[in-house]
Amino acid sequence: MTETSRKPGAQLPKGKVIITCAVTGAIHTPTMSPYLPITPDQIAAEAIAAAEAGAAILHLHARDPETGKPDQTPAAFARFLPRIKQATNAAINITTGGSPYMKVEERVRPAAEFKPEVASLNMGSINFGLYHLVDKYETFKFDWEKPHLEATRDLVFRNSFKDIEYILAICYDNGTRFEFECYDIAHLYNLSHFADRGLVKPPFFVQSVFGLLGGIGTHPEDVAHMKRTADRLFGDQFRWSVLGAGASQLRIAAQSAALGGNIRVGLEDSLWAGKGKLAKSNAEQVVLARKIIEGLGMEVATPDEAREILSLKGGDKVAF
Repeated sequence: MTETSRKPGAQLPKGKVIITCAVTGAIHTPTMSPYLPITPDQIAAEAIAAAEAGAAILHLHARDPETGKPDQTPAAFARFLPRIKQATNAAINITTGGSPYMKVEERVRPAAEFKPEVASLNMGSINFGLYHLVDKYETFKFDWEKPHLEATRDLVFRNSFKDIEYILAICYDNGTRFEFECYDIAHLYNLSHFADRGLVKPPFFVQSVFGLLGGIGTHPEDVAHMKRTADRLFGDQFRWSVLGAGASQLRIAAQSAALGGNIRVGLEDSLWAGKGKLAKSNAEQVVLARKIIEGLGMEVATPDEAREILSLKGGDKVAF
C-alpha cells in the first residue's frame, strides 16, 4: 500500500472513545506503590473494577504472587483470565511484550495458548531505561527490584523484524488482532512496512507510547507528530490510541481525545492520579479518563462498540 492510496482523517464513529486499562505491566515494582496489583486475586479484582468503571479493553500481564516479579508463563495467566472473562464483557488483551529481559519465544506463549481477541505487539527495538528510578527509593521491598531497574542502563528491548514476524505467524491465524505499540516515529514506519507486505490487516490499532526513556517524549508536539505521521501513513485504516507514562498520562489522554483518538490508562503506565497522589486503583484512573472524554462532549465506547470499531473476533472465540 502506498501513502497516497490511504484516505486521510481517521476518526472514531459517533464520538466514541475506547478506554484501554493496562492493569499491572512489568515496569513498576512493588516498592513503588502499595496499590500495584501482584497476585491473581488482585489482578482479577482490579481488571473487573476497571471494566465496571468504563474500560472496554483490559491489557494484562502476570506476576509472581510472592515477589511481584513479571511472570510470562501461561500458568500465571490461567489464574485470572477465566475469572475476568466470566465477570466482564471487556475485550481482553494479552501482552506479547512481557518484560524486556525475556526472549520472544517466552513472551508470546500466553497469547499463543489463550488466543485472545487482542494482543500487544511492540513495533521496534528501543533502549529501555528505568535506571533513573532507582534514586527515588531508599530501600526496596524485594531483592530483585533494584538490580532489575539498574540493569536497564545497558538494556535494549529487542523487537526485531524477525521477532515481529514470529509473533504474527503464531497469533494471526488464531483471529487475534493487535495493539501495535509504537514507542517512536520509526515504529509507525515499521508497521507500514508490515502492512505493505500484507502481514497485518486494517484497521490497525496503533498505540502510541510517550515518555519512556529511550522512546519519544511527552511534549504536545511529540503527540501531534505521532498523529500526523500515522494519518499520513495509514489514513482511514487505523484507530489511534495513546498512553502517557507517569505524570503525563492524563494530559496526553486529553490531547488524544481532542484529536479523535483513544486512551490507555492503568497502573502499568502510571502510578498517579494527580500531582503527588498515588492512584489507589486502576478504576480510579479509568474514571479520570472518562471525565476527560465526557467533558469533551464524547462518549466512552462499550466493549461491543470497541469490538466493532477494531474488528475483533468476539469474546466467545478465545481459548479461556
